[in-house]
Amino acid sequence: MNRLADETSPYLRQHADNPVDWYPWGPEAFERASKEDRPVLLSVGYSACHWCHVMAHESFEDPEVAAVMNELFVNVKVDREERPDVDAVYMEATQAMSGSGGWPMTVFMTPDGQPFFCGTYFPKRGMQGRPGFIDLCRAVDEAWRTRRDDLLSQAGRLTEHVRSTALQGGGGERALPGAEVLTAAVTLLVDQHDDRWGGFGRAPKFPQTMSHELLLRADARTGNPEARRCVTTSLDAMASGGIYDHLGGGFARYSVDPVWLVPHFEKMLYDQALLARTYLHAWQVTGLSRYRQVLDETIAYVLSDLRHPDGGFYSAEDADSEGEEGKFYVWTVEEVRRVLGEDADAALDWWGVTEEGNFEGRTILNRMHACGELERPPHIEDARRRLLAARAQRVRPGLDDKVLTEWNGLMLATLAESAAATGDEDWLDAAVATGEFLVANLRRDDGRWLRSWQAESGARHLGFAADHAAVVDAFCRLGEATGQARWTTAAVEAADVLIDRFWDSDEGGFFTTGDDGERLIARAKDLTDGASPGANSLATVALLRLGALTGEGRYREKAEAVLALLGPVAGAHPTAFGHLLTAVDLVHSGITEVAVVGDALDLVRVVQSRFLPNAVLAWGEPYPSPLWEGRQAGHAYVCRDYACQAPVTTPEELAAQLDGT
Repeated sequence: MNRLADETSPYLRQHADNPVDWYPWGPEAFERASKEDRPVLLSVGYSACHWCHVMAHESFEDPEVAAVMNELFVNVKVDREERPDVDAVYMEATQAMSGSGGWPMTVFMTPDGQPFFCGTYFPKRGMQGRPGFIDLCRAVDEAWRTRRDDLLSQAGRLTEHVRSTALQGGGGERALPGAEVLTAAVTLLVDQHDDRWGGFGRAPKFPQTMSHELLLRADARTGNPEARRCVTTSLDAMASGGIYDHLGGGFARYSVDPVWLVPHFEKMLYDQALLARTYLHAWQVTGLSRYRQVLDETIAYVLSDLRHPDGGFYSAEDADSEGEEGKFYVWTVEEVRRVLGEDADAALDWWGVTEEGNFEGRTILNRMHACGELERPPHIEDARRRLLAARAQRVRPGLDDKVLTEWNGLMLATLAESAAATGDEDWLDAAVATGEFLVANLRRDDGRWLRSWQAESGARHLGFAADHAAVVDAFCRLGEATGQARWTTAAVEAADVLIDRFWDSDEGGFFTTGDDGERLIARAKDLTDGASPGANSLATVALLRLGALTGEGRYREKAEAVLALLGPVAGAHPTAFGHLLTAVDLVHSGITEVAVVGDALDLVRVVQSRFLPNAVLAWGEPYPSPLWEGRQAGHAYVCRDYACQAPVTTPEELAAQLDGT
């Protein structure tokens, strides 16, 4: 075994018995590289990554390849989900050098961490224009020995590029963006929308939930029918396609085609969190029961298959099982008939299962032939349950059982908001258990959060800005869902650490790493929104809402500074700043503060059941905030900037005030 067996990351432990002499990221590897005058070979991936597994099988498990790697380099394995700081720095170098990026990421660097050659997947032997990995390793070694000055010059240029990119902000004059930024962003999104199949752009197609959230806000704010049409088209198409698990609930990471039929089968926790939230909001806005169904089934999947018994959520399930991508999920006609017998014909028709199949001779279950018709009649629901039970006997995809603070924060926020909106007590209990799990296992005594926890090895790695921002938002929403002051207090404590440790006092914005974190070749900032919200976007939304709940001015001050930095460019590139633009909406439209004092759950339910994206709710146990000052029990107060309308005591009066905001 190499040095990976005791790591927190299941992805790293998957490589523990490789013949490659792997090191985890850390000083030991770089000290050896410096002492022996060898380059470092960095390989970055994650457990649910299909091509990471392919390269592992072809090269890292192969004694011939491993012998070359061990002879020529000091080899370092990194889980990008556990160390997003390392991934971000070297992905920037990879994209600068090759024009594209992805995982597995392969980087050759000097013993002091400066990259000089970068790429992604390399086959063992050359094919389709890609050099073979063995040949590449030998070529790098030859250049290191005979043309080192050229490599060091290349390393210097790449490192300078990474450093200069890390310091970039929005550029231009800094001012809070106005309504025109939102208008431009919504117009661009509507123009870029695929009106036939939903989503934005061509294949591969990602859900881009944050863009859909922005369109839902536009519809709620102005009654924009085009924005609503884009959302319903996309949500119907995604839930009807193969990207959605029609038996077990939950979504795959993305579709390899433009019609959402063939997914990349891995299931990520953050996708479940973000998509469930969007379907929740779509249900609240439209009242369509099919969106509530998708919400219910997605949360049920997470609670069933991704939940630690004590409350935290695991990171992902792989795309592969038994060495084949998607094998767990696809069906043949014969397999369906074997399970359902004489009831098979209706199920075959419902989910489009055919003899020829739609994926390598088998069928990915879907409803594309009846897009949007998702609510199952009783006999189809019975068939679903029987097929799900039969599928449970198959070999499941691999489970990445590390608990990431950031992704758990996203899921906790969704779970708390969903529980409040639907009144589901089981979801609320699960949300509270998750909050307690995170505090018990991933928060240090000094309030500093850690990044990753795994049952066998505990918690490791200082948390990043995204971890702290995600728990600020999650605990605010958990406090709003439960009325328990302890969660708002926990949000305040996390926000203070976020500002004190991560804020860039020179240029504004939040660094990815804290001032007590490891020094890499650059101290980057996570500025854009990708598959999940960027750290600065998460922080901006969370701090604006926390500031409204507590009246603490510095939270809003920091949020507005991020918006001044990034807001102008966000309107021109809405799909890269979807979550940040919701913060622009919060500032432009203003935050409505609702306080319900005393034992008045009927009033609380009026607030929680509505889609009020720009509102915060204080109820239950008081905490330090102007929202509680001079308030009378049994009354609800609807305020803007702490200036309130007349207090009300009935659900009807409160509904009228909320509908008028």
